[in-house]
Amino acid sequence: MNARQIVLDTETTGLDWKTGDRVIEIGCVEIIDRKLTGRHYHVYINPERLVNPEAMAVHGITDAFLADKPLFKDVAESFEDFVRGGELVIHNAAFDVGFLNHELGLLGRPKLDVLCSGVIDTLRLAKEQNPGKKASLNALCERYAIDNTHRELHGALLDSELLADVYLAMTRGQDSLIMAEEEPAPRTDDEGGALLAERPPIKVLRASEAELEGHSRVLGEIAKANKGLCLWIEPPQESA
Repeated sequence: MNARQIVLDTETTGLDWKTGDRVIEIGCVEIIDRKLTGRHYHVYINPERLVNPEAMAVHGITDAFLADKPLFKDVAESFEDFVRGGELVIHNAAFDVGFLNHELGLLGRPKLDVLCSGVIDTLRLAKEQNPGKKASLNALCERYAIDNTHRELHGALLDSELLADVYLAMTRGQDSLIMAEEEPAPRTDDEGGALLAERPPIKVLRASEAELEGHSRVLGEIAKANKGLCLWIEPPQESA
């Protein structure tokens, strides 16, 4: 696993870049060694076209709000600088990757598979871990007890922050074999061999005569009830 990961989300004018829809918001948060660093990247973008009403109902971003925002070409370099070399973590990755690659392609710039070391799709991961269960971001927040009550509308930065918490919860067991820095190293002998931990001697409690007699009596009763058959009593030897 790449030590540096970028949790990413976008908002767009619609559902399909192939029909002319564009990116209008990008939000990213940084994870290094499975810890949120506090660094993030967030920008709104003027798409040079109108936002579809259906999309606006989801994210609430209006044409008037975007009118004075920078174009993608104006933010492409800063975006590339933030994600370069990292492993992307995206929910429904095909959607966001398709849109961002289209924007980068329009400018003749390298696409994400060149900029980044790989992509983890948390939607696919969630479906693999819990087949048949809901895998939306809201459903995953509920499953992993992550507070999303402030998520009234979709937003790229907010959703990437929530997804970062979800991803860390989903993959919590993957680092269980890594020794934490504060854990003491195992004790070794002078030649570097591991030493067994010192243990107190085991106290052995032996049965008393009365307990042995009681045990034999119970076995005899079991044998009698089963017509002489008892696994714990050796059957009498038949005389020749």
